Amino acid sequence: MKKISIADIARELHVSKTTVSFILNGRAEEKRIGREVVERVQKFIEEVGYRPNPLAQSLRTGKSNIIALMVEDISNPFFASIARLIEDRAYKNGYKIIYCSTDNDPAKTRDLISMFRERHVDGYIIAPPEGIEDEISALMKAKMPVVLFDRHLNDVKTDLVEIDNMFSTYNATKHLTEQGFKKIAYVTFSSNQSQMLARLDGYNKALEESGYKPFVKEIAFNQNDDLIIGPITAFLKKNKNLDAVFFGTNHVGTCGLQVITDLGIQVPSDLAVVSFDDYNVFKMHSPPVTAISQPIEAIADNVITVLLNRLNTSSQHISSQSIVLKTDLHIRGSSLRAAQ
Repeated sequence: MKKISIADIARELHVSKTTVSFILNGRAEEKRIGREVVERVQKFIEEVGYRPNPLAQSLRTGKSNIIALMVEDISNPFFASIARLIEDRAYKNGYKIIYCSTDNDPAKTRDLISMFRERHVDGYIIAPPEGIEDEISALMKAKMPVVLFDRHLNDVKTDLVEIDNMFSTYNATKHLTEQGFKKIAYVTFSSNQSQMLARLDGYNKALEESGYKPFVKEIAFNQNDDLIIGPITAFLKKNKNLDAVFFGTNHVGTCGLQVITDLGIQVPSDLAVVSFDDYNVFKMHSPPVTAISQPIEAIADNVITVLLNRLNTSSQHISSQSIVLKTDLHIRGSSLRAAQ
């Protein structure tokens, strides 16, 4: 069945396309269109189930009431939880969210940004991979509101919401040293992203203060768990003298726990465990895993508040905001040394 157009409505009712357009856009009174004509058009629209073309509407009004949310992996519990909270708040304010996963791939991210620009989204919320600085700068030059979160790009000055990654890992590593652990490994994804470098810095700083040697294992990011489990297995088999391991993300952490179980390693008597990004799996593990909890609600609330403020203000001269939030270290049985 052919989709009804404004031209079809105008032809059927013997009125001009301009008149129909004014009525559809709520400008009938402003343009002094008679009530009888307005009622005829509205009745016909209801009868045929006419729906305006969103893209055409956005071209006319300059607004699509759509926000693009771009994250590393929407199936990751951390990003999924934040996305849900952002969606709820955006919807209450008249905006809909389109999600996508970048897979930390700059080329894919550039393609997605190009697609969103063609669809005239009103603003962007992005957990950016490296290498998209030019694209973010181009959005800002086009006066598009952009809020980065979870990590930042050094050469881009825009609104930002992130956590204190360095202190978070420093604090958790100090907890391990205070429990008497000395050979503490840090297992993470290999990355030059700002949040990952800051986490590694926090771990190194804590060990340096204690005079202990770092044991760092970096693994190439991959959605295939087998390609994460393999390197962790080889690392733990090679370094059997470790007494603690700190996993840099919850994805690495869940894979690490599987390796620990498969190798028959006892936690914490053989190996203490700490992970970044608290997760239900960590709470249900036996013993429960000590983890750094990010303030998910606060992150989501700050991100959407900053973006809505940008969307609802006509001023383009407001300075960019940089919001840094604190984390919580939830100490559980996996990192507590038994009393001697």
